[in-house]
Amino acid sequence: MARITTPLCELLGIRVPVIQAPMAGGPSCPDLVAAVCEAGALGSFGFAVAQPRDMKDQVAAVRAKTLRPFCINLLASPQPAPIDLVHQSAALAALGPWHAEMGLPPPEAAKAPYAPELEGQLAAVAETKPAVFTVHLGEIEEEWVRRFKRLGIRVGASATCVAEAGHAQALGFDFVVAQGGEAGGHRGSYLRDPYEALTGTLALTRVVVRAVNIPVVAAGGIMDGAGIAAVLSLGAQGAQMGTAFIPCTESGAPELHKRAILEAKEDATRVTEKFSGKPARGIANRFIREAAAKHLPQIAYPAQYALTAKLRQASAKAGTADFYPLWSGQAAPLARALSAGELVATLEQETVAALRAGAALIQE
Repeated sequence: MARITTPLCELLGIRVPVIQAPMAGGPSCPDLVAAVCEAGALGSFGFAVAQPRDMKDQVAAVRAKTLRPFCINLLASPQPAPIDLVHQSAALAALGPWHAEMGLPPPEAAKAPYAPELEGQLAAVAETKPAVFTVHLGEIEEEWVRRFKRLGIRVGASATCVAEAGHAQALGFDFVVAQGGEAGGHRGSYLRDPYEALTGTLALTRVVVRAVNIPVVAAGGIMDGAGIAAVLSLGAQGAQMGTAFIPCTESGAPELHKRAILEAKEDATRVTEKFSGKPARGIANRFIREAAAKHLPQIAYPAQYALTAKLRQASAKAGTADFYPLWSGQAAPLARALSAGELVATLEQETVAALRAGAALIQE
């Protein structure tokens, strides 16, 4: 059977040039990561809010299921200085009515540190030695890049513009993930205003390929083999896909999230800062709409994410999508309810077919 391979596949030790995007907060659970890896693609953990001990436990769970390479991803956005109660009061008051509606006590002020300390997380990566490490929403110090490479870990960084891609190359990263404006979840911008760095995936992929000398992975709005074939034709060596894997059998996303993606329309998503304090794309639900209409006050990332945690958790527990972040890319209508293995196999077959169809259009 025909197969697709690129130099990136050899670099990362995978058979199919597909990376399951790291999705923190549930979707990227050990079952999904292991299943994707076993199917020949690269499964990824999104450890944005995981403490080092939890990271190690989840890595051990994957290694009990597969010996294939996998990826760990961390968010590198700096934490803000402690935010006092006075500066949290408006955001707390705005969340109060929704808390009451969900039967929750009044929201409490977020307490620093608002997320796990990055240094401790990076040390856990060095200790567990995944085959691949990627960073999002910022950069890590060059010494960490060198240390990971000495340990045999391949390192990648996301970029939403040419400047970020060039910066990753200068720091010694092995590859760059070009995140187009269509992508679901948090925008990876850190050198530019994220609302000015919403270039579409096709355009961004091509300009980044022209700008750097390291392999480029395209991300954003890629849901099937035709999309993979398109970005390969633009010079990318692989595709990173998140939304496509959320409805998978093994995904840790709640059923309300899976259902929302499978039922979504092409214009269903919006970019919002209100869940976390950083712009992220998700399916517009009641929280996103009302927060925008009310110009909901917010505090800095990741303190805002801590502030909305109980409301998000209560929404998921109640089985309602009203206050849960339904992170999704713009091509959600192409999603399929398959196992991870079935999805990877289908993607590979579709990519071959799309590339062959394109070649058939050539007349000598």
